[in-house]
Amino acid sequence: MGLDELRRQIDEVDGALLPLFLRRMDLIREIAREKARLGLPIQDRTRERRLLAAVTEKSGENGEYARLLYNSILEFSRSCQRLEMLPDRDPDLPEEGDQMFPRAATVACQGVEGAYSQSAADRAVPFAEITYFGTWEEVFRAVEDERCRFGVLPIENSSHGSVLPVYDLIRRHRVYIVRSVRLHVSHDLLVLPGTRLEDLTAVTSHEQAIGQCSRFLSSLPGVEIRLCRNTAEAAMTVAAGKDRGLAAISQESCASLYGLQILRRAVQNTDNNHTRFIVIEKQPRIYPGASRVSLMFSTPHQPGALASILNRFSSMGVNLTKLESRPLEGSDFNYIFYADLEASTRDAGIRKLLTSLKADLPLFAFLGAYQEV
Repeated sequence: MGLDELRRQIDEVDGALLPLFLRRMDLIREIAREKARLGLPIQDRTRERRLLAAVTEKSGENGEYARLLYNSILEFSRSCQRLEMLPDRDPDLPEEGDQMFPRAATVACQGVEGAYSQSAADRAVPFAEITYFGTWEEVFRAVEDERCRFGVLPIENSSHGSVLPVYDLIRRHRVYIVRSVRLHVSHDLLVLPGTRLEDLTAVTSHEQAIGQCSRFLSSLPGVEIRLCRNTAEAAMTVAAGKDRGLAAISQESCASLYGLQILRRAVQNTDNNHTRFIVIEKQPRIYPGASRVSLMFSTPHQPGALASILNRFSSMGVNLTKLESRPLEGSDFNYIFYADLEASTRDAGIRKLLTSLKADLPLFAFLGAYQEV
């Protein structure tokens, strides 16, 4: 047989398969309603194991492929049953409001005047009244205690990865992400006026900035690296001292702010250097235009558990833009996952998916739905 004839026969097989699959899904919905009436769980592991064993045995050399196929069918079946058995809405999942994101509010930032967090705060809240704190945890506490309405924190950098301590703080504090800001970051080498490159003995900055400028710093043999809490504080430290051997990796605005000289411009590893900042609020508000959803969850400690969750996103056509794992404290190699989705909670299907995840997973938290600016 030629290729065209083989393809014609495959089309015939597909035509026969589809009605059977659709009939199976209709039966699954009926089973879901009956399980809900009887108070039975969705998954029957014993029945599934028997089915997979029988399929594998009957399929001969195609046993592996048949098992994969039926694994997927069973996953579709469980997903369909979950959605069928869910309540119409989850009272804990907030609705999108009609109140626009405020242009003026109190905002908590880590650092001092001139920090990148300040630039992100100014973009998110143009008329912000900013209060500076020494640590990221203090920013979370200021929002929890309602001393400030919003907090602004870095969450990831395009060249140096995630800001992991902030992820850990998200887990420990009950706040919500209500906006994110994408900020282009260009680092300059700032020194006391008159300092030359050959005079340098040390460079100070935040750990993230040091990592983002690693190539330039490696060209300065013998120069000590000193970490500090943020890039603006690094500039302030250089300005406050008399040590011409000390330089700061900071932003251009800090040069004029603290009376420093720019010795080298744009010393980051790449010009495509962006940092995402999150804006947190105590109340779980969803402002108009929200198109990104952030979640935190753990999975059952069994093979394929994470793949099963990802398949549920995929089956809904949801794009994951971020998946980050962190060790779950007090457990033996169990992990907690953070996910960012391109999705809107205005979509009834998305709301039902989130409700199903909350019902099925050992740990699940809706972190927020928001717009990125």
